Amino acid sequence: MGKIAIVTDSNSGIVQAEAKELGIYVIPMPFMIDGKDYLEEINLTQEEFYQKLTEGADISTSMPSPGSVTDLWDELLKEYDEIVYIPMSSGLSSSCQTAIMLADDYDGKVVVVNNQRISVTMRQSVLDAMELAEAGKSAAEIQTILEEQKMESSIYIMLNTLTYLKRGGRITPAAAALGTLLKIKPVLQIQGDKLDAFAKARTVKQGKNIMIEAMKKAIQNPTEDTIFELSSVVEANAFKAGVRSCLQMMRCLFIEE
Repeated sequence: MGKIAIVTDSNSGIVQAEAKELGIYVIPMPFMIDGKDYLEEINLTQEEFYQKLTEGADISTSMPSPGSVTDLWDELLKEYDEIVYIPMSSGLSSSCQTAIMLADDYDGKVVVVNNQRISVTMRQSVLDAMELAEAGKSAAEIQTILEEQKMESSIYIMLNTLTYLKRGGRITPAAAALGTLLKIKPVLQIQGDKLDAFAKARTVKQGKNIMIEAMKKAIQNPTEDTIFELSSVVEANAFKAGVRSCLQMMRCLFIEE
């Protein structure tokens, strides 16, 4: 059985210290903040990033440089036989497609998993890859298994502000202004390679209810993992209470006395 290295990027939410504990490798995502270059968890913590975001800093992102990716691969192949690289979704960044092209020069020793994941679902893919490697699967087998599951996950996100959609160019300034005036709080869905509008809410409560309904449907379809994100701890705790209520109701429906 060949020795396999698992590599991902920091969009997985796995910080460098945790990566070391897990025995995996994380490529930091680059940011430019107010004209200065940063690397996530190298010279910029997640807490510092969100602090600068809330302060209105001018933030732009980019993908890891090809050199930083291949330098790590080259170093790892001195110790490992194969590499499984799990970058962020190809639908959200060109970094995945770039990595696929770079891997062509490695004679099959590097496989790039394009399973359309981001954030906690991407993290789960990393953990799954570790488990598969420990079970004796080859890099190519791990890639196939993970990519077969790419549509079995959804993330729902409720936004409390349209500011960042406007900054990222996903909506026009006019649309952002109108949406803000109408107090629209969009609920977005990430599934596969798409980030799409899922619903529009006028209040935080309505947005939570929309996501709870989505969760009910996900529970009825257990082949799909569903993740929900809210904009504050207070909102998340309130949403969790609603989820518990929903789960209690579903338990009554599905568990026979």
